[in-house]
Amino acid sequence: MEYSRVLSLVFCICVCCCFFSTAQARSHKHSKHKHAHASPVSQISLPPCPPPEPANQTNGGHSYNSTNVFDVRSFGAVGNGIADDTQAFKAAWDTACQVEESAIVFVPYGYSFMIQSTIFTGPCQSRLVFQVDGTLMPPDGPDSWPQNNSKRQWLVFYRINEMSLQGGGLIDGRGENWWNLPCKPHKGINGTTLPGPCDSPIAIRFFMSSNLTVQGLRIKNSPQFNFRFDNCRDVHIESIYITAPALSPNTDGIHIENTNNVKIYNSVVSNGDDCVSIGSGCYDVDIKNITCGPSHGISIGSLGNHNSRACVSNITVRDSVLKYSDNGVRIKTWQGGSGAVSGVTFSNLHMNNVRNPIIIDQFYCLAKQCMNQTSAVLVSNIIYSNIKGTYDIRSPAMHFACSDSVPCTNLTLSDVELLPAQGELMLDPFCWNAYGDLETLTIPPVSCLMEGTPRSALENYLDHC
Repeated sequence: MEYSRVLSLVFCICVCCCFFSTAQARSHKHSKHKHAHASPVSQISLPPCPPPEPANQTNGGHSYNSTNVFDVRSFGAVGNGIADDTQAFKAAWDTACQVEESAIVFVPYGYSFMIQSTIFTGPCQSRLVFQVDGTLMPPDGPDSWPQNNSKRQWLVFYRINEMSLQGGGLIDGRGENWWNLPCKPHKGINGTTLPGPCDSPIAIRFFMSSNLTVQGLRIKNSPQFNFRFDNCRDVHIESIYITAPALSPNTDGIHIENTNNVKIYNSVVSNGDDCVSIGSGCYDVDIKNITCGPSHGISIGSLGNHNSRACVSNITVRDSVLKYSDNGVRIKTWQGGSGAVSGVTFSNLHMNNVRNPIIIDQFYCLAKQCMNQTSAVLVSNIIYSNIKGTYDIRSPAMHFACSDSVPCTNLTLSDVELLPAQGELMLDPFCWNAYGDLETLTIPPVSCLMEGTPRSALENYLDHC
């Protein structure tokens, strides 16, 4: 099976120059200082080379003659965007799934297929390719969704081993009517919500599956999460292009939960929530050359909600650009949780007018008031290296708000140079109960990190993950 064109990217050389309080975590004020510099735009760092382009669909798609290719039209799919093609897709899948040699479910270019909420179930007899060169779409909004169908998910791949979802086609989530439900937070005054049904479908979900590849696709306007991986392993996401409006609620680009050995490379995400969100139970995750924004950034969490235990480790985010986003790289946990986030590296990142470029928030709360609690997810061994660019001056460039009872430990900063996107006033970085080291001087200077390792962290470390 011929994959989509893999983008070859050469990363730009950065010119490096080394220049170089305790307050309440929920409510605090930052000091402002005037730091002289020639321009609010950093000249000391260049971003990675231009982002990958979306897959080109003008070549007419692929043509196959193999006996192991199952064109959905051969099973009755119409592809006019109106007819219900669900059963044709299910039949093509079930037939391909029983082939003992590698098989292809083929969605041809030039057609738009409307599919209801569906579960494609495995295991299959051999490796399977779901080749999408045309357009896939769900029913248009909650009023068109059949009452008996789940409104929490659209296309689900369950218990699959060795599958590739690929092609130059488009997945159109038709999410606008879902975003406009009265319960959605962006609809009310000051983020308030109104009562009423609020379930919205995840566009593409993989559950209890392994050896997965997602490559080359475009996805737009998902009702909720674009991709979600639960209890999966060995996942490779390459050269995908995700778009949704900045105010589309909960449209995370890629969310992973209890999933390990994940590679997310060479992709573009612009949406109304996190570009990538990493939930509990994830480890061995490598994120490289992502262009993220406008969005809410790249997040680990939220973790520890409802006093739950969360473990996340060995996460790398590198060689990427974050722009016009509410956050850059973020770790967010609820009070009352347990477990640990450890072994995380954020390196070679370029920020362009990002609010909260570097943030740890262990007081994450979606309500107006959340009670202080004594337990928390431990955050330890976090590296921030070669992070440069500009930030939105409404928030400080670095914000380390760590639990009162479980401090953040072993935070390491080197070659961090962040300048205000406008003006010359820089907010001092904020720290609360945060311990770490500066391997180089930073811009703005960080003087609030405490040295060493607190006794409480040493005593409690073995109780975590």
